[in-house]
Amino acid sequence: MAWFNFFSKEKKETLDKGLSKTKEGVFSKLARAIAGKSQVDDDVLDNLEEVLITSDVGVDTTLRIIERVEARVARDKYLGTSELNRILREEITALLTESGDDDVEDFTIPADKTPYVIMVVGVNGVGKTTTIGKMAYQYKKKGYSVYLGAADTFRAAAVEQLVAWGERVGVPVVKQKMGSDPASVAFDTLSSAKANNADVVIIDTAGRLHNKIGLMNELTKIKNVMAKVLPDAPHEVLLVLDGSTGQNAFEQAKQFTAATEVNELAITKLDGTAKGGVVIGISDQFKIPVKYIGLGEGMEDLQVFRGPAFVDSLFGD
Repeated sequence: MAWFNFFSKEKKETLDKGLSKTKEGVFSKLARAIAGKSQVDDDVLDNLEEVLITSDVGVDTTLRIIERVEARVARDKYLGTSELNRILREEITALLTESGDDDVEDFTIPADKTPYVIMVVGVNGVGKTTTIGKMAYQYKKKGYSVYLGAADTFRAAAVEQLVAWGERVGVPVVKQKMGSDPASVAFDTLSSAKANNADVVIIDTAGRLHNKIGLMNELTKIKNVMAKVLPDAPHEVLLVLDGSTGQNAFEQAKQFTAATEVNELAITKLDGTAKGGVVIGISDQFKIPVKYIGLGEGMEDLQVFRGPAFVDSLFGD
């Protein structure tokens, strides 16, 4: 099913607004890159490479895009710079589609996996707890019953923030005292959710990026304990990254994917930055689907990521 079938006018407006700073930055650089040129030649390609790298797309992904554009130039012989926007749009869309842009309905869960368990990881400050709150809101809006688990027991602020989101959304939050074993909180959350026939469980985890071994051990313990309640839990390990940090988000993705089996990504704070190109690079480099993008502070501003819609918004008129 085509991506536009899922996109309302309101969602498109939110996406366009959220990516406006990135779009403005990319296009101003692109205009300078092709100034005075009528054809796509080596100079234009060199300038385009610089535009993409300075837009936080990343070196490896930029080189892949340039190779695709070069192949188009070689095939079509005389491509004008006026066509460069369309070519970039097509090639980046193809790249994102290869990285796993699934056409699934927004905020739904598999019928055979209840409760559906999501373990959320990421460093402090990336918008992890806020993302969890927005996810809970969206799932509840769909008619699911949701439980939240406050397994970041090392920071009082983290537990308080999650409880506040639970109250705001109207979903229960399972917590223990400060310093409790995070795995114990996860166990209690799943046990309670299962006993009450909940549909979705979202577990917050500590946002400390210490050594990989310590991180791996802690997250592995949480997963193993959850599996005692529900053998195939967690169904999803969601890594939250702050898009406004640009290349630093790449490094965090490397650290966490090395430490645990991340299978989904959420990239937040895209509305306040011109570094939205990082979504393209992370999606391509890590071959882990970007599931959500954060485009503002509102409850509705967490969107399920659609590659074609993202590129259309970035390169559209």
